[in-house]
Amino acid sequence: MSARFIPNSSEAYALVSTVSRHHFPSGNAEAGLAVLQRNAQEEIDGLEADSTSLGDALGTTLTLAEAHCLMDPRAAIYPTWDAWVTAMQVGSAVFAAATATEEYVQCRIAHKDRALQATGQQWYVHPGTWITAFYLAVICREKDRITALCQVPVSLLRENGSRFEEYDYAWIDTLQTYWLGGQDLVPKLVSAVDGTDPETVADPETVGKLVYPPMEMFHRFIRKDHEGFNRALTQALELHKQYWSEEDRAVSISGLVALAPLAMTCLAHDAGIPVEVESEYLPAVLIGRNWCGEFPT
Repeated sequence: MSARFIPNSSEAYALVSTVSRHHFPSGNAEAGLAVLQRNAQEEIDGLEADSTSLGDALGTTLTLAEAHCLMDPRAAIYPTWDAWVTAMQVGSAVFAAATATEEYVQCRIAHKDRALQATGQQWYVHPGTWITAFYLAVICREKDRITALCQVPVSLLRENGSRFEEYDYAWIDTLQTYWLGGQDLVPKLVSAVDGTDPETVADPETVGKLVYPPMEMFHRFIRKDHEGFNRALTQALELHKQYWSEEDRAVSISGLVALAPLAMTCLAHDAGIPVEVESEYLPAVLIGRNWCGEFPT
């Protein structure tokens, strides 16, 4: 594997059992949630009239799901789970509509089956959106939706025209290969990791603190390296905290949950790897899949 992977030695990284979340103001949390909820519902209700609003709806519903975790960091109450499921449904709908071969496709979003127009390629059908949709489906344990996402051609994501790095496509290829049981998983992961070399990327801070860490976690996961996985998880959370503690980012809702490490942790949990790290960045009830199956999704 790449030299950038964390070595197995326990001296390489000391296991930390708890990673606290950076300070985030919560004075107007309830009012802010109410506004986000109204905005999300309005966008969802407008999707049948204009399905090309799916990209905006995904951004709003994901923000709402993460915002719920400010006051409910364990995701212990029903409204938080409901928000995460809705974001997951919108993320999956993005690609169901983009790849639909008929004029309409049926998608369940926010407790209602909706007839969405086939959209084809849109500005938001790109690697970043796919990775977000995949993580959400993993967190919600939606196996059929994960499979559908993994059947989305990487070539479709390249058609977008947006500027993305090769490591994005290599990471998607890796995740699709893993889920579908394809060949050359390790070489594909190595390609993704090598693409995050800080000497070659445009934004080494973001790549080093947010993009590379879940790749390292995945590496330990597929090797069934329990100790290495928990070391990588701890490092991922500490780097996430460093990134989102910067003054210009500290009040961004996106920093409240470590989405990629959370998804990798859900994979590990379901595979029997003991998760030995606790953090408000990782809603424990989502990891434990306590709410799964409570209502049709």
